[in-house]
Amino acid sequence: MNNNKQADSYITRMGRRAGVLMHLSSLPGEHGIGDIGESAHAFVDALADMDVAVWQFLPLGPTAYGDSPYQPLSAFAGNANLIGLHQLVELGLLHEPELAPLTDLPQEYCDYGRLIPAKRALLKTAAERLLGRSGSCLIAEFETFLHREAGWLNDYALFRVLKTLHGERPWSEWEAPFVQREPAALQGILDRHRAAIDTVLVTQFLFDRQWRELKLHASDRGVRLFGDIPIYIALDSADAWANREMLLLGEDGTPSHVAGVPPDYFSDDGQLWGNPLYDWDYHNRTGYAWWIERMRHIGRQCDLVRIDHFRGFESYWSVPSDETTAKNGEWIPGPGDALFEAMRKALGPLGIVAEDLGVITPEVDALRLGQGFPGMVVMQFEAGDPEFDMDSIDVNSVCYTGTHDNDTTVGWFNGTGSDTRTEEEIEATRELVLERTGGSPETIHNDMIRLAFGSRSALAVAPMQDFLGLGSEARLNTPGTTRDNWRWRLRECEIDVQLAEGIAEMVHEASRAP
Repeated sequence: MNNNKQADSYITRMGRRAGVLMHLSSLPGEHGIGDIGESAHAFVDALADMDVAVWQFLPLGPTAYGDSPYQPLSAFAGNANLIGLHQLVELGLLHEPELAPLTDLPQEYCDYGRLIPAKRALLKTAAERLLGRSGSCLIAEFETFLHREAGWLNDYALFRVLKTLHGERPWSEWEAPFVQREPAALQGILDRHRAAIDTVLVTQFLFDRQWRELKLHASDRGVRLFGDIPIYIALDSADAWANREMLLLGEDGTPSHVAGVPPDYFSDDGQLWGNPLYDWDYHNRTGYAWWIERMRHIGRQCDLVRIDHFRGFESYWSVPSDETTAKNGEWIPGPGDALFEAMRKALGPLGIVAEDLGVITPEVDALRLGQGFPGMVVMQFEAGDPEFDMDSIDVNSVCYTGTHDNDTTVGWFNGTGSDTRTEEEIEATRELVLERTGGSPETIHNDMIRLAFGSRSALAVAPMQDFLGLGSEARLNTPGTTRDNWRWRLRECEIDVQLAEGIAEMVHEASRAP
């Protein structure tokens, strides 16, 4: 056992720092979506120039219907939509005029319906050209990547091609030989659809190559990358299809029980997520090998990582799969300390931040504190509570104005958007927040940032929308809805000299500069 786990907290070892929450897809750029090429490199430079030491973003996996990064098709693959195209031009894999279809896309939001087929076609062309360079250095890099990532990559490529061949239907609805992964059936796909599989492999190589370049650039500029993973994987994912023994799934790929959370103050029905549950006995018998590889993978991509729904490691809400709400479930013990001790033994110190929002029991707190992991404090939840004491915030924590699931600070303060509070509750919150911040309605976004930055938390983070003072129109996600989420984008002109100077000033005022 590690008796000094407090020292295992990456954020306390890093020192008092400031961060910005900004997903990759929301970055500015001319090709319909932010990317991990020029867009991300420019954003790193902007953060470094403002003395912002941490960039937090959402999960990086390939998205499916609904475009949510929290229901990725793989726990290991990268989202091909985020690949930077100018870098592919520089490599000679694309030609500048070929990018024209994407330059017509809107720049203020992501139009996924138009973006995805256009970008997929370009990446197919890039893959064909790369594979035609026999004996080149790029081919040698590609072959090294194939060997290094073979543990997940080949299954993902097969899954992605099979999903396309089955009209994007979930794998449990495929033809039986493919559901059961019969070797002869899979070999037939490998033989008949080699080009399509190779395109997936090359695309993942290009994502990995660009991400490594971004990670190196961020390190050179003194900016730490703060990633995010959901605790559960999607049922319709390559991981579930290829590794169903690690999940509570039947032979046909359907779960008997699914994940969620029970009813609470915010929801009379609870939240029924529908993700398959882990067979934690299996994971224990295998020494938590899959989880170790998952954390090893994200650890190569990021300096620290937030794990969504951390409380599920202590105990998880199990709901029969035929239920229509999350009311009728039960709490079942999770792996607890054993999982993290296995990770730490294999990987060393863990740069984990625990998402511990909502109803948290003393047992969950004990697990987090015993492992030395920082928790989260969200000012939108706390600043309007007359009983909340800012001095009670633990240094080993991350303090936010809001998260990707919250309205912007301006939208929240004004009570716009999909607010579920009554007018009386909104007004009472306004009064308390203004009293706590000493600010005004016109400057509430900066006042709340200063409140978070002034906290005892080792790391304080605000979404870019809050720095810009944007309203509900800039909200990234509204939980429980499926329309118009994950679409907002920053326009390049919005990070001007005045904004940059203002952010740098707040960072220095709070003694959070590197």
